[in-house]
Amino acid sequence: MDLTLLGTGAPLGLPRPDCPCAACATAVGDEARAATALLVDGALLLDLTPGPAFAAARAGRSLAGVRQVLLSHPHDGPALEVPAGLPQPGRVADGRELALLDGHRVRAVAVDVPGTGYEVTGGDGERLLYLPPGAAPAGLDEGGNGPSGAPPAPYDLVLLDVLARPEALARLRASGAVDAATDVVAVHLDHTVPPGPELHRRLAALGARAVADGSTLVVGEYHAVPDLPRRTLVLGGARSGKSVEAERRLLAFPEVVYVATGGTREGDEDWAQRVALHRERRPAGWRTVETCELVPLLAEPATAPPLLVDCLALWLTHAMDEAGAWDDAAWQAGGRRALRERCEALVAAVRETRRRVVAVSNEVGSGVVPATPAGRRFRDELGRLNAAFGAECEQLLLVVAGQALALRG
Repeated sequence: MDLTLLGTGAPLGLPRPDCPCAACATAVGDEARAATALLVDGALLLDLTPGPAFAAARAGRSLAGVRQVLLSHPHDGPALEVPAGLPQPGRVADGRELALLDGHRVRAVAVDVPGTGYEVTGGDGERLLYLPPGAAPAGLDEGGNGPSGAPPAPYDLVLLDVLARPEALARLRASGAVDAATDVVAVHLDHTVPPGPELHRRLAALGARAVADGSTLVVGEYHAVPDLPRRTLVLGGARSGKSVEAERRLLAFPEVVYVATGGTREGDEDWAQRVALHRERRPAGWRTVETCELVPLLAEPATAPPLLVDCLALWLTHAMDEAGAWDDAAWQAGGRRALRERCEALVAAVRETRRRVVAVSNEVGSGVVPATPAGRRFRDELGRLNAAFGAECEQLLLVVAGQALALRG
């Protein structure tokens, strides 16, 4: 089954007309996108893009063989243009199936926003799922029923609004409808997406990709899905966006264990507010564990949910408390050795872990030199810990002013 994407953008396209934003200003060449529309084997058209006949011609395709046009969402973009010779667009009721004369079967999938998703099955059994803008499938049960009410088999190809609804991808993964071999393609890309290469980097972190308008994909053909790193360290200064970046990398996973190393601080209202803001950001399905005992968590099997550790600086603070490292005499009398052994054990656990881990830490040493020996000691030890931990990670990111710079991976 061949699929040609006549457009991959939001209903108003990208760039939007007369919009001065950075995403629109940089949406040129392959990054310019018309409203999403899919041409399946030259016979089925899902949604209409402006100038569909010209879009098809640019892709080396023709609309002459189209026998069915189906709409997925209430069209709030440019006026629909139905070229002469095309059937009038229609819509399939949720749960109903349509058999086409050329052998395709189309089933309407209920979604949680106004509109309709479509599951298309080709003559050889290959399957794709297409969802409208901002949509997730409705009625998916983890490990249970798929959109058809039966245990789902993984789709060969899924096209959805990945960046607007990463939790939709998480739900598909939890149900078994998406697995490691499923090709996940982002569509309905709007000017809210990050401009330039950052779009593709962010999608890759979710196990998805974007393609240019006019691309033709072979459904069911092997495609190397983005290789998700097992270990990632996200560094950054205060309020740089490092925690948001770390969380973003795991939004498309059905389960995540959020390891909060800061604990609670009696009577500190500012700290309580910071913790509350972090909690409000996390998806409802994430589980929070407040602990600094990271080694046992890292030793759990690869089948365990991913870990998000926030953050190593607070973990080090706790480790220095236990080692008595703030006191000069205690530091010289064994505190240095105790802390070093604790850090080495953590780094060794990271090296051996089979679990997916995203850790956050503060980047230090670029500003004012601390005024006290204890402050300088913490700065030095955190720098050493970051370097040793990062050396065991496939991916290393530095977040500056909300922008993630890839140092490795």
